[in-house]
Amino acid sequence: MPTNYVRPEIAAMAGYAPGEQPQEEGFIKLNTNENPYPPSPAVVEAIQEVLRRGLQKYPDPMANRFRRAASEVLGVPSDWILCANGSDEILTIVTRAFVGQGQLLRLPYPSYILYATLAQIQGARYQEVFFQPDWTLPKEFGLPTEDLRLVFLANPNSPSGTMVPPDVVRALAERLPCPLLVDEAYVDFASTNCLHLVAENEKIMVSRSFSKSYALAGLRFGYLVAQPHIIHELVKVKDSYNCDALSIAGATAAILDQQWLRETRAKILAVRKRLTEGMRRLGFQCVDSEANFTWNTHPARPVRPMYEELKRRRILVRYMNYPGWGDGLRISVGTEEQIDICLQHLAELTEAPGPR
Repeated sequence: MPTNYVRPEIAAMAGYAPGEQPQEEGFIKLNTNENPYPPSPAVVEAIQEVLRRGLQKYPDPMANRFRRAASEVLGVPSDWILCANGSDEILTIVTRAFVGQGQLLRLPYPSYILYATLAQIQGARYQEVFFQPDWTLPKEFGLPTEDLRLVFLANPNSPSGTMVPPDVVRALAERLPCPLLVDEAYVDFASTNCLHLVAENEKIMVSRSFSKSYALAGLRFGYLVAQPHIIHELVKVKDSYNCDALSIAGATAAILDQQWLRETRAKILAVRKRLTEGMRRLGFQCVDSEANFTWNTHPARPVRPMYEELKRRRILVRYMNYPGWGDGLRISVGTEEQIDICLQHLAELTEAPGPR
């Protein structure tokens, strides 16, 4: 289609580029922060039951079965929960609801690159506020600004895996003149969260995903927790049936199996420690992570050639380059065997002669 047929904002943007998804088998895949373990068996049973009943009817537009289950687990009223086709759709709904054309969206940098894309699609402006070298936020992140309508905060952050403490988030929201969405896609791997802040301040919203901790990246389900009058307005923006019957059933079964989550989380945290220590032994700078990945830079060697050679050896990690900040390798926490193989190959690459 000729570009003059589309809105100028769309023609000018590059678009969001997801992590590589190989179309053939045989890769060790550590590039998109997927859970290396299969989901709870209860998920499979729930989906099979839906298939037995048939798919000829529309799903519940509000996914109330999930909302009731999540209410029990999270300790929040069900009408404080909005369900979506992955937490990315939550980000889209919130952007569409709060940010008008030409208005301002604020986000940290470096962080989840989809945030800027959503602003571009909306025809909005966005302001990137750089993290400080220790991955804390500068005071400018909380300053009121004319036309500021929404602030995104990935917490834990990607690519760093670092976290802004809840008391800092609370103080941010008190200073900001607009809603603050705390994107907790990775929070099940963290030591704390901001869910309790939603009841304290109507400006604070928390989004979560089932793609990471619940091993359901292929199912597409996420949710938002916000005060009910906020949820009421956001419902007007979402698609009529944005969650299908299979995802509602699977996510409901998943959130009710907290024993599976505890066991799987423990395995991932143990391997995360193994990965962090291994990368540091190889000379990488690896910040302590609260997510299911680590961010790795090297003080003496370029990392892009390592990424390319790992890919040639059928090991996928994520090379990310942030102008004005630098580049690095984001490595997802896989199984013990996958991480050991990755570390072995990286050891060969860092020991071999190369550009310095």
